[in-house]
Amino acid sequence: MPHPDELRKQVERQIKRMEKAEREKPTLLGQTVYIGTLGLLFVLPVVGGAYLGQWLDSLVPVYSSRWTLSLILVGVMIGALNVYLFIRE
Repeated sequence: MPHPDELRKQVERQIKRMEKAEREKPTLLGQTVYIGTLGLLFVLPVVGGAYLGQWLDSLVPVYSSRWTLSLILVGVMIGALNVYLFIRE
């Protein structure tokens, strides 16, 4: 049977852990900011790739969308990597 002092210390540690978990509980605003950050981390490289590709395609007089499509795909890959690294952090 555990010693009463050891039992009391264990209970106090559990109480402190529960209080800390309650204080650090994520709020709705915090979760919204987190999801918004994830969205921006994904969307901004895609939009940047689209604009850069459109600009490069406009430099060539013949109609072509190969730069736009290629850079959109690169933007999707970079955005996915950004999200993965942010979540892993």
